[in-house]
Amino acid sequence: MTEARPQSLECDAELDAVGLDCPMPLLKAKLELNRMSSGAVLKVIASDPGSQRDFRSFAKLAGHALLHEEVEGGLYRYWLRKA
Repeated sequence: MTEARPQSLECDAELDAVGLDCPMPLLKAKLELNRMSSGAVLKVIASDPGSQRDFRSFAKLAGHALLHEEVEGGLYRYWLRKA
């Protein structure tokens, strides 16, 4: 995970989970990752502050790479590379 957003951070799919409360952002991300190929990158946008803890734990436990996360204007953005 990096501190500054890499200039070339791209994604293969994007999931808008804004307005959803825990655990829905994580569940929807898991379903989306299941449809993706290994190595693909999913960008998730969420508004639930608890999503930070959830996505960090999920990535570690599931073996996915949390490439980057950022918080801006009450929105939480995550880039996950599927294992």
